[in-house]
Order: sequence, then structure tokens, then C-alpha cells
Amino acid sequence: MTDTNFPEQVNPAVMPQAVSAASALIGDPSAFGRVGEDGTVFVRTASGEKAVGSYPGKSPEEALNYFVRKFEHLASEVALLAARIKSGAMVPSDAYAAVKKLREQVKDLNGVGDLDSLAASVEQIEPLIEGHREAYEAKKAAESAAKEARRAQIIVEKEKIVAEAESLALSESWKTTGDRLKVLMDEWKAAPRLDKATDTQLWKRFSSSRNKFDKRRRTHFAALEATQSVVSDAKKLIVAEAEKLATSTEWVPTAKKFKLLMDQWKASGRGKPSDDAKLWGRFKAAQDQFFAAKNADLEKRDVTMAANLAKREELVIVIEALIPFTDVKIARKALSEHLRAWEKIGMTHRDKRAALDARVNAVEKRIKEAEADIWRKSDPAAKKRAEEVVAQLTASIESYEKIAAKSSAAGNAKKASEASESAQARKVWLAEAQKSLDEFN
Repeated sequence: MTDTNFPEQVNPAVMPQAVSAASALIGDPSAFGRVGEDGTVFVRTASGEKAVGSYPGKSPEEALNYFVRKFEHLASEVALLAARIKSGAMVPSDAYAAVKKLREQVKDLNGVGDLDSLAASVEQIEPLIEGHREAYEAKKAAESAAKEARRAQIIVEKEKIVAEAESLALSESWKTTGDRLKVLMDEWKAAPRLDKATDTQLWKRFSSSRNKFDKRRRTHFAALEATQSVVSDAKKLIVAEAEKLATSTEWVPTAKKFKLLMDQWKASGRGKPSDDAKLWGRFKAAQDQFFAAKNADLEKRDVTMAANLAKREELVIVIEALIPFTDVKIARKALSEHLRAWEKIGMTHRDKRAALDARVNAVEKRIKEAEADIWRKSDPAAKKRAEEVVAQLTASIESYEKIAAKSSAAGNAKKASEASESAQARKVWLAEAQKSLDEFN
């Protein structure tokens, strides 16, 4: 008989343990077989020898070992089944089906070993099923509890993800929150699945929060884009005006205009960063061009104004030399010539010129005072008024003296005294009036 059914593969992780258990139970399997002269392999049983097959082209030892391995393979399955039942790893119904299958496999086995002991081992497994049912139930309960605990933990984890997403739905930190929601989405995908109903409920909350934030963000950036467009248009006008002013040589008014344009730029708000950067580059280039030309001109004018300052310092000394003077007309003529020269000198630093102008003004003031004094003394109307005052006072004195004389003659001493005092007071006034009149002569 030739057997061409080779042994099935056994899990290498459990095979050594299973073979060891089977060998301890049934001894050396090769002691239960032999090889005939024609190469037929026999197994010894309680009922006598039975031919199990042959292995052509192999030595008797190899042929016998081949059928021994078949026996050992099935013996390991018997041992593994018993071990799984004892551990509570198998559902009782599955265990009964496995025992039934092993009975058929042992009955039909063409292998070399203690077949009687192997069959007896199979029959010993069935009583274990009921004996370890409690262990199975305990294990099942433990697994169920662990599963429920794991489910509860997953719910907590997903609830935490959902709660954080809901807390971010109204956030306006668009970049930070958007990045965080992406991380939460990855955490959601990585989290184990729950039952469909629970997962669907949590997902709706999570998805709703993300959609709410995304909608608000899109609305914000749409409005921002519209605002940025308005800002960009305003800044383009500012830049165009700045570029027109870049070549101006009206330094003071143009500098003020640039300051005004800068204030308008700041007040216009923020535009699109890339547009802002380009427009600012143009604005600054125009501004720099103007102020560079202005500064260059000021440097050139500094040299000129320094020379003008020296001229003014020389001229102011000449002007101050007009004082004292004896003839105001000659002094006025000389001052007028010097003032014309003073104005022709040109620009001088304002802070340095102020002191020089003050010195010139002091000289001009002295001459004006002298001119006013001369005019006052040569004014016919003023002279006439002075003569009238002298005449009036002289007449008044004469009148009071006559009254005093009459009153004294009449024996009215009081009236005479009062008239004399009045006459005396007007004599003092007459002396001052006469001095003023003398100035006209």
C-alpha cells in the first residue's frame, strides 16, 4: 500500500509543546511499527498488525519515520485540543465538534504509533468539556467585561475629541484652530470603531463642529478678501500720488504731503500680504527718491548758507557801526543801502540768522526813534499847539495874580491866598510848556 498524503503543516510556535505532551502520554511511536521486506510499513494495535502504506525510494528508517510523523501530527492536535478546552478558550459546541472530527481522523489514520492510546486520549477529552465549561464562561465573561471596558474607554476618547472640536467651533484663531482640527481628525480616524449607532452619533457632532468652523472661516476670508481689495485700491492711489511727488523739488510742502500720505497708508488698514508688500515697496521707493534728493539739496545748501552766514556776520558789524550818529538822514541812507545788501545775501540757517536779524533791527529801531523825534520837533501843528498852551498858561497866571491883588486889597486874605497858589501852580506848568515850545525853535 502506498500513502501519498503528506502530513499537514502545524504552527511552529505550538508544535514542540504539543509533540512533547503526546510523547509523554504514549511513549515512543516508532516502537509500534515495522517495515516489511517489500517496503510496506505496518503498525501494531491491540487487534494485530495493520498495513498503513509504503514510501517508495526511501530507506526502511525513512519510511517508518514518515508514518511516525503522521501519528505525531495528529497526537499533537489531540493534545492541543485538550489544552484549549482546559484554558476555556473554546466554545463547548465547537469543542464537541472538534472531538468528533478527531475520532474520525484517529480511526482513519495511516500512521505509526500507539493508536489505541491515541483513541483513548480522544475519548478522555469529551469529559473535559463540561468540566471546564465554568472556566470558559468565566473567560467569556472576563473578555466581555474587558470588551465593554475597552468600549467605554473608546467612547471617552472619542467624546474628548468631539468636545474639543465643539469648543473650537466659534474660534477665530483660523490657522491654529484649523491645524488643531486636522490633528483631531487624524485622532478620530486612528481611534477604534464603536457600534454603528454610537459612532454615527459622535461623528455627527464632530463633523457639525468642523463644518461650523469651516463655514465661519470661509465667510471670514471672503469678507477679508473683499476688504483687502478695497484696501489695495486705496493704497494704489496713495502709491500713484507718491510716485508723482518723487521728483518734486518743493521740499517743505512735498515733505508734508508725504507725511499725509503715510498717515493715509496707516489708516487704510491691512491688505493682502503679497499686495501690501509690493505696494509698500513702490511707496517707499518714491519716498526714498524724494528725501534722498531733498537731503542732497540740503547738503549743497548747507555749504551756501554757511558762506551767507559769514557775509551776514561781516555786514552786521558794519550796520552796528552806524551808531552813534550825528546826522540821522545820513545814517538812514547808509542803513537802507546795507539792508538791500543784507536781503541779497540769500538763505542762511534760520536759527543762526535770527540773532543777526535782531542786531540789525536794534540799529534800525534807534534810527527810527531819532527820525520820529525830529519829526515831532518839526511838526507845525505840534508847534502851534505848544504855543497855544504857553499863551493860555500865561494868560491864566496873569488872571490869577490880578485876583490875588484885588482880594488882598479888599482884605480877603483867603481868596488872595487861593488865587496866588493857583497862579504859582500854573507857573510850574508854564515852565514845562515853554521847554516843549523851545524844542521847536
